[in-house]
Amino acid sequence: MAFWHWSIVTASRSLGHGLCARRCVMAFSTHVHVESGAKSWSLPTGLFINNAFIPSVTGSKFDTIDPSTGDVITQVFQAGKEDVDIAVTAAQKALATWQSIPAAERGKCLLKLADLIEQNSTELAELESLDNGKTVKDAIGDVQGVVEVYRYYAGWTDKIAGQTLDIDPKLHTYTRVEPLGVVGQIIPWNYPLMMQAWKLAPALACGNTIVMKTSEKTPLSGLKVAELIAKAGFPPGVVNILSGFGTPCGEAIARHRDIAKIAFTGSTAVGRKIMIMAAESNLKKVTLELGGKSPNIVFDDADLDQAVEACFGGIFENMGQNCCAGSRVFVQAGIYDLFVEKFRQKMSQAKLGHPRDPTATMGPLVDAQQFNSVSSYISIGVKEGATLAYGGKRQGTKGFFLEPALFTDVTDSMRIYQEEIFGPVACVVKFETEEEVLKKANATSYGLAAAVHTNDLRRAVRMEKGMKAGNVWVNCYNLTLPQLPFGGFKQSGIGRELGEYGLREYTQVKSVVMNLA
Repeated sequence: MAFWHWSIVTASRSLGHGLCARRCVMAFSTHVHVESGAKSWSLPTGLFINNAFIPSVTGSKFDTIDPSTGDVITQVFQAGKEDVDIAVTAAQKALATWQSIPAAERGKCLLKLADLIEQNSTELAELESLDNGKTVKDAIGDVQGVVEVYRYYAGWTDKIAGQTLDIDPKLHTYTRVEPLGVVGQIIPWNYPLMMQAWKLAPALACGNTIVMKTSEKTPLSGLKVAELIAKAGFPPGVVNILSGFGTPCGEAIARHRDIAKIAFTGSTAVGRKIMIMAAESNLKKVTLELGGKSPNIVFDDADLDQAVEACFGGIFENMGQNCCAGSRVFVQAGIYDLFVEKFRQKMSQAKLGHPRDPTATMGPLVDAQQFNSVSSYISIGVKEGATLAYGGKRQGTKGFFLEPALFTDVTDSMRIYQEEIFGPVACVVKFETEEEVLKKANATSYGLAAAVHTNDLRRAVRMEKGMKAGNVWVNCYNLTLPQLPFGGFKQSGIGRELGEYGLREYTQVKSVVMNLA
């Protein structure tokens, strides 16, 4: 079934620094036209600097792939170190302008951006689906969450306050909360629009300017939002969005001496490297949202159908490509067999299909690399003696479709139990007592999320207090709200996103003492 038809147009565009591209020498494809039925959209492919789309200094490009077919969608310009320098310079120049705007006016820019995203929600969702592989239905949910985040932080712009402290009658003492300046942000491919909003919104609300790198796997929706940022009235240079790879683009951002803070979402291994780069350069502030191997605990007094539904979504949402995926499902012995039966039945009802097919409930993995990685873990689980109770096979010959997998008879020493797979692979483990499962749940280097399913309020509170995780859900899973902070314990990260806590990561506090004597 054909869902998309592609056509590419090339046009001469301003390079953003007073030069006009000549078609024969410096021409570049500024937009890709996407057509689906009666719909047609135009996508930018350049680097977004100073509110303009420009080519990279070297003119190099890279492919972005449709996960449902494995075919190239288009090419976008690849940012290098020199492009990062240009973007940082633009962001530095924009600081004075952005911070001289009354705080409430900055809030209006964020509100306008939220309105534009909402007005373009269908297009953004279909682009997200096209580039990432998630179903359009799921992507529409992501866009709705994005709008909520921008509106939430729009309300904060004129409410970021310091303190006045009455310490001594001869002194006037107070604190001032100030923006950090130019901040660098690196976002992942699993929730491109959502992660872009989680980082842009609080940083902008506080008065910072930004150089952001999107993932090389999913650059398209972020570039479309860049168009809307210019339309929303943000001054040139306030937001700069680069498409590129970790090396050289991400490394250049992390090491740049004129960037005051780096915010990164991705793997724990790369997070460690980011910290080293920040320390070796200018000791910039670092926040990290990293990996997880989250426990999802079901007690025998839980609403079983509700628990099955929550555990299914907890691991298989976004095809398991989720940092807080509840991949270790612990089920109390008294209901273990029944839970497994119902869970398998729920898995059998899922429809793995083309992400733009409205009847599909799951799409492909993001690319060949991710497909091969997850497939290898399924093979490892079988070799280590776990029982593959359902799924785990490739579907079709085109694209990166993999059936969700369910393992039983899993032991603590197995790699599928210990390591983050970042794919649709669930391990269901039997337990007897509250004390036993709490110990097992916490026996990991990660601490991003956890969940407990029970109708015993006292047990829920005991378990919540005992969980070593930054986010704990009771009788639900993966419910994130703009008002609540999100982040991890242990090797799942440093700092928080969302909520008032998210603002603290983009500000610094100045103490002022005035002698009145």
